[in-house]
Parts: sequence; structure tokens; C-alpha cells
Amino acid sequence: MSSLHDFLSEAQVLLIRAQECLQHLELIGHDADACDCLLKTLASLVSQAKSHSQPQIAGFCEHLRQLLEPTECHDRLQDASLNALQACLVLVEWQLELIDPHTGKLSLDNQEQLELLDTLSATLKVAPSACTACIETAQPCDHSADGPRSAALSGRAAEFDR
Repeated sequence: MSSLHDFLSEAQVLLIRAQECLQHLELIGHDADACDCLLKTLASLVSQAKSHSQPQIAGFCEHLRQLLEPTECHDRLQDASLNALQACLVLVEWQLELIDPHTGKLSLDNQEQLELLDTLSATLKVAPSACTACIETAQPCDHSADGPRSAALSGRAAEFDR
């Protein structure tokens, strides 16, 4: 079994676990155990993606984890933020499907990641967590307000308020 195949299999298992945590939060909101499970699962995804040279996936999952980590965010995981988080997990699943099986590379821009992070940030009522450069390097972003963002992104949270 190839290293890429191992990564894809492990990442799928982790995504299933993250989805289960999300479903639990939809049924029983503000559940600390489900939040902790989700954070640990995202951290595992980050670690796996980094070790298999998938910086876009690692960076995106790291920024999701950073958004969800503060305890006060656990109380804000309502319908809109759960919907936005679901969209983020779907994007990760889609990106895993698009990794080139021959090169192991994911050749996509980060615009959708940035939009989803902005949407999740807005639903959690926290500052956006990442810019393109920080997602690509999977680094914490302390200059996201100055990063390359579109003013139109701030209105995306309304899309998930259904």
C-alpha cells in the first residue's frame, strides 16, 4: 500500500469521525466531549496531512481547529456555524478526492477555503483566522485582517443562516 493511499484511508476515517462529532453537536448542542473529539480529530488530520505533504489540507484543518478551540466558541456552535462547519468538512473530503494519485499533489487555489473560514468566523462571531499565505504554510495567522480578502466575503455567513 502506498503512502498516499495510507494517508487517504486515514484521512477518510478521520473525516467520518469529525462528521460523527458534528452530528452529535447537531443533536446535543454545546457538548464538551463532542467539541473535544472534533478538535482532536482536526489535529490528527493536520498531523497526517503535514506528514504526507498536503499543506493546503493541513493549513485549512489547522485554521478550523484554531477557530473552534476557544471554549467560548463551543457555546456558539449553533445551526449556522454547524452548517458552515459541515461545508468545511465537505470541502476537505472533496479535496482528498482531487489529490493526484500519481504526484500526490492537490492543485487548487485557496479561495473556497478562505470563504468558508470567513463564513465560519462570522457565524462564531470571531475575527477571520487565516490568509492565503498562512493556509499554504499551515501556520497560525496573526495578520488575517491585512491578508488578501474580498469585502464580499463578510456577507457569506448569511448563506448559512437558514
